[in-house]
Amino acid sequence: MKLYHYPKCSTCKKAIKFLRDRDIDADLIDISQQTPSTSELQTMLNSYQGDLRKLFNTSGMQYRELAMKDKLPSMSAEDAIELLAGNGMLIKRPFLLAGAKANLVGFKQDEWEAAGL
Repeated sequence: MKLYHYPKCSTCKKAIKFLRDRDIDADLIDISQQTPSTSELQTMLNSYQGDLRKLFNTSGMQYRELAMKDKLPSMSAEDAIELLAGNGMLIKRPFLLAGAKANLVGFKQDEWEAAGL
């Protein structure tokens, strides 16, 4: 299990606490230092039925600076994944890859519990 997170993100801290409180081990990876691979991003995209917007940190500064709100609707999945793989701050976090159990972005406790975490 891998959890890509940003150390200064309060939502990421809540997700880490959630996992620790349940004695669930996850490799913690600073998303600003190492982004998910293109195959991991594709796996997550598949988990969200191809909804690219789910993978983007839409409230982030870089999302606004790059005018992604206007660009995303016409962007191909391949181009979006390439962009995300090169810039971890554009990726919605936390970004949890838990294999067959769950692949989730963001942290909503009820969703994580429903996924069996």
